[in-house]
Amino acid sequence: MPRYMPMPASAGLLALETPCLLLDEQRLRANVARMKVHLAGLGVAFRPHLKTAKSLEVARIAMTSAAGPATVSTLREAEYFAAGGVRDMIYAVGIAPAKLARVSAIRATGADLAVILDSIEQAEAVAAHAASSGDAIPVLIEVDADGHRSGVAPTDAAALVAIGERLASGGATLRGVLLHAGDSYALNDPAAIAEAAEAERISAVTAASALRSAGLPCPVVSVGATPTARYARDLTGVTEVRAGVFMFGDLYQAGVGSVTMDDLALSVLATVIGHQKAKGWIIVDAGWMALSRDRSTAKQALDQGYGVVCDLAGKPYPDLIVTDANQEHGIVGLRKGSHAALPDLPIGSRVRILTNHACATGAQYDRYQVLDREGGVSAVWPRINGW
Repeated sequence: MPRYMPMPASAGLLALETPCLLLDEQRLRANVARMKVHLAGLGVAFRPHLKTAKSLEVARIAMTSAAGPATVSTLREAEYFAAGGVRDMIYAVGIAPAKLARVSAIRATGADLAVILDSIEQAEAVAAHAASSGDAIPVLIEVDADGHRSGVAPTDAAALVAIGERLASGGATLRGVLLHAGDSYALNDPAAIAEAAEAERISAVTAASALRSAGLPCPVVSVGATPTARYARDLTGVTEVRAGVFMFGDLYQAGVGSVTMDDLALSVLATVIGHQKAKGWIIVDAGWMALSRDRSTAKQALDQGYGVVCDLAGKPYPDLIVTDANQEHGIVGLRKGSHAALPDLPIGSRVRILTNHACATGAQYDRYQVLDREGGVSAVWPRINGW
């Protein structure tokens, strides 16, 4: 499929087969511009995470140059973006030794692809691969910002230094440290998120200082999560920030407060295919295969079901959500306790659905139907999936 396929200006949402994935280009560009201005004001570089986008067209809007920098979450993404001319990438998932040959193959195309790790065992595998292949793979040590997932404790200088020394002794390149404040996704107060951002920064600087004190290089101090990127007030000692889902936004991030409902750039177009009037249901052709099974907003103050239902202009109907979903059927109804009126949506009507998690929803599709300022479809941008 061509990377960019213009469509007639008259092409509209009624001409599309459903379900399909809609991307509001103006909102996307505004979200990216706002983040770039914010981070520039804090004096750090921006390394957008492309795991949500998985599209060269989106990447070129998000990155500061056609060559990067960028963050990826799969080697499939790394291959795809490298083929598209992106040269500076971090594969931000702990490296599995069996993937090192593939990493080197991508690097052999001219891409400077770095990997991350958090154990001496991984460091030994990378060092052995570097020694045998002659590829001095650059490595960032993953540091645990908040107990959310992986990483070396920022105060465990002995472990950090041991990993760094093992990499250096085997011919790999120690490039720095990388952190992800994943627990910030559970917050919804700007002050609390700002505190999480500061804790992330302190952890990053602490780990970097431990390496430098041992005479090891640490040129890159990389942090990143959409909430902390949005509310960080001071990034002294940090060199770059990674964030990705903010470009599109989703209902979960709106619940966190990282974005507003007016920032959400991604939606699913669906068609009404039936009614169960006695139950107050409207049936659409977008079930969990089209929306994803993600129900993350169920843990937030406002449970959005499987998605918020909007008209064709993207304006939410009062209290109308996807209350339940089967594989190909979405059950649309009023939020529990609502006194709103169910809208009149005859069979064949089109609706747009804002979803809980942009990454999970996007993974169901191989293209974006791109909307212009007037809400018409101006282009199709391909996207990739897989590992």
